[in-house]
Amino acid sequence: MDNSSGVGVLDKAVLVLNTLEAGPASLAQLVQTTGLARPTAHRLAVALEHHRLVHRDTQGRFILGPRLAELAVAAGEDRLLAIAQPILTQLRDLTGESAQLYRRQGDVRVCVAAAERMSGLRDTVPVGSALPMTAGSAAQILLAWEEPDRLHRGLRGAKFEATTLASVRRRGWAQSVGERESGVASVSAPIRGAGGRVIAAVSVSGPIERLTRSPGRQHAHPVTAAADKISDSMRRTTG
Repeated sequence: MDNSSGVGVLDKAVLVLNTLEAGPASLAQLVQTTGLARPTAHRLAVALEHHRLVHRDTQGRFILGPRLAELAVAAGEDRLLAIAQPILTQLRDLTGESAQLYRRQGDVRVCVAAAERMSGLRDTVPVGSALPMTAGSAAQILLAWEEPDRLHRGLRGAKFEATTLASVRRRGWAQSVGERESGVASVSAPIRGAGGRVIAAVSVSGPIERLTRSPGRQHAHPVTAAADKISDSMRRTTG
């Protein structure tokens, strides 16, 4: 089958990337595997390196670059949002509370999807909102399974403690009462991607008057069930 796109330089660049998918390669190995002329292979590899699509290992061999991983995460996020949105709507309808999906971006967590309560007192978190990683049940979830060094750094200035995160890991969900915002309570659970890594948090939130001071008692089960459903769907689509 002819895999040519009709754009020669693009086809040759993809040939280099396809070769590196098998592992590190020296320039000589690139030439041998791709069949490209040495100057052409070198020029393409260096150009791809400039755009971070190709990198070099400690031995100077060409390897796939970090930009590909970033693009893969972006593609995964699109998949996550497509999978999560109807489940967030179901969670909102089941609990009667606003539902949100958060991903960590550096020192903040960003609301990337939401299903808002249609009437009455609401805890509205617009999509795109950046909230602190130092307060709230979703922040607890996104921090609880981090590597120890990163976890301890994240506890600096946090309104929760290491013992709180230990409890989160043990029971598989988190709750907060007036932690991020006075009068607001929430419950969150982890969404897991490849290898069981926590990639996002699903939450419900609303006034303490409705959720009470023990919101997990009401909503831990539906929130964890929603998170598990999203996680399972993500694994099926990436498997």
